[in-house]
Amino acid sequence: MNFELSRFDLADAAIQKGDAMIVLVPKSFKPAGGVVSALIAEALKAGDLETKCGKSLHVYRAPGVTCARVVLVGCDEGLARQVRQAAAAAVAVVKSDRVKSLAVCFAWPPAGDAVRAVVAAIADATYVYSTTKPKADVRAVTRVVIGVSDVAAVQADFDHAVAAVHGVELAKEWANRPANYATPAMLAVAAKSLAKMPGIQCEVLGPKQVAKLGMGSFMAVSRGSEEELRFIVLRYHGAAKSQAPTVLIGKGITFDTGGISIKPALEMDEMKFDMCGAASVLGVFRALADLKPAINVVGLIPSCENMPDGKAVKPGDVVTSMSGQTIEILNTDAEGRLVLCDALTYAERFQPRAVIDIATLTGACVIALGGVRSGLFASADDLAGDLHAAGEAAQDPCWRMPLDDDYAEALKTNFADVANVGGRAGGAITAAKFLHRFAAKFPWAHLDIAGTAWKGGTAKGATGRPVPLLLNYLLAQAAKSMSAPRKPSRGTRRKSA
Repeated sequence: MNFELSRFDLADAAIQKGDAMIVLVPKSFKPAGGVVSALIAEALKAGDLETKCGKSLHVYRAPGVTCARVVLVGCDEGLARQVRQAAAAAVAVVKSDRVKSLAVCFAWPPAGDAVRAVVAAIADATYVYSTTKPKADVRAVTRVVIGVSDVAAVQADFDHAVAAVHGVELAKEWANRPANYATPAMLAVAAKSLAKMPGIQCEVLGPKQVAKLGMGSFMAVSRGSEEELRFIVLRYHGAAKSQAPTVLIGKGITFDTGGISIKPALEMDEMKFDMCGAASVLGVFRALADLKPAINVVGLIPSCENMPDGKAVKPGDVVTSMSGQTIEILNTDAEGRLVLCDALTYAERFQPRAVIDIATLTGACVIALGGVRSGLFASADDLAGDLHAAGEAAQDPCWRMPLDDDYAEALKTNFADVANVGGRAGGAITAAKFLHRFAAKFPWAHLDIAGTAWKGGTAKGATGRPVPLLLNYLLAQAAKSMSAPRKPSRGTRRKSA
């Protein structure tokens, strides 16, 4: 989809071209000049329009208005979350095969976060999965023009929003693919294609290279599948080489049967979404290529299938991780932590400023937080605070969960350094505690996105989360680095006052 930012406001809205126009109306609306303003005032006075969030009035062929369809929609106080809800409701009203282009107008001078919210809402409401669908099922809306009175004031927010949409939609498309269209090898090809974009490099390691590294835990998960594993390393260089990178690790289980500890057949098809963490890393790098922030980022994607072949790892087997720690695999369906732990050890070589792993890790996190907030676990308070703030700003929220050492007691075993599961109680926390022991050498956070990465039922499909959260976090870190005072170089003396 093509998003454009244009200089027009309510007074100019009547002459804007498009198949349909959405006008966002806050409760603080005051009539001004122009046909559309008069239309809003008349509708409010008659009681046909309410400014309550999402309440709308569809007007067809309004006199003096170029667009044939106009949707006036209330957005309460005009806060970003209200704007997003209102825009989504308005798109649902005009969404049809005939509407190819949309104009969006604010009935007040919007802040940058409101512009971001509109872009995200329209993109989400009009997204259509395309990889394995007939060509007829394509996105209807192809052009969206967003009008503001001061383009310069919101240009950076608009650019941010469009880049985020590119990243979210890439993540959605790969997460939505069936497993036979998203094998580890195919995921590696997708990563390599990103390396054609500015500032991005990609390296892909196969089974022999992974074996040489000693990633025994990762390899154990892949043993039951005929599809070979891939370990994908992405690098984005936006700052000096001397600046330590942030490392993102995405769980890339392209299909999860549960292995020998096989899952029930009901809804097993949704286990194609078990690589949503990997898809989110791809999406973030797609957005970074657009925005080119002054930060260094490394993306690691350990990718394989978890299948119940005769060669598959068995409950009770003990494997040796890249760190040298031995792991008793009590449940082969707790495989995500087994691939992530070796990736965490691999991340040490980058001497990172922070490491964040993203994984559809536990059903227990879905029970705890549902589909609203992702679970956040972190070894450092400042990292947790920054991620939480980024999620709130992006309308992609998370919630910090505990990491008390007492939870690790459940992972003790007589036969290895650690067991891969600790029972049902506190399952999301014990899974995080398992990963925590492999992340002692850097500030670390874990995002459990099992409840937020996709939706089931009639709305089945990937959400693209937490691409917006991660992108906000990285941009904020880049801004901090840019504003931090530079250390004086060696041999340079500071002048006294």
